[in-house]
Amino acid sequence: MAAAPTRLSKQARREQLLDTALVIVRTRGADGLTLVTLAEEAGVSRPIAYDHFATRPGLLLALHQRLDDRHRAAITQALRDAEPSAGEVARVISAAYFACATDMPELGAVSAALKGNPEMEAVQRESTDGYTDLMAAALLPYSGLAPQALRLRCVGVLGAAEAIAAELNGERATDGEAVTALTGLILGSLDAGADR
Repeated sequence: MAAAPTRLSKQARREQLLDTALVIVRTRGADGLTLVTLAEEAGVSRPIAYDHFATRPGLLLALHQRLDDRHRAAITQALRDAEPSAGEVARVISAAYFACATDMPELGAVSAALKGNPEMEAVQRESTDGYTDLMAAALLPYSGLAPQALRLRCVGVLGAAEAIAAELNGERATDGEAVTALTGLILGSLDAGADR
């Protein structure tokens, strides 16, 4: 007699669905991801997909959050392992940022698919705030700037990082060029003399 298939816990099923959603975005683009295609590809009934995410924007938001969490965890780990110097911390932030940008191009596709969604705007604001705070905290020991001034500069550096990532993903810059450029911008942002 064959054993009955093991049922996944709700959290394990959600993770399986998000893994499947990531594959769909990677192979078909964000436009190819719907709750119906997700259910079909994951081998589950449509009600299961709808129970977990309710709507396509809900699915895209959950996938975006998962990718963003992975990105932030990778940068946090890289900073933990960094040598304690301004140059090394700036290089590690840059390298980790671009590694995630190239290893997770789906994040950009999911963000684009949610453009104009009010919930997505709030999620992106929270994400940007989290990265800004992470970067500012890592760089504060190497800066003569007041914390708020450094944080504002980090906002600008993250905007530049996004633009450089677009160049990198468009193959108009190499990994090394992108890391060097962002590292230079980060180090330049630490100079308190520019505020005098």
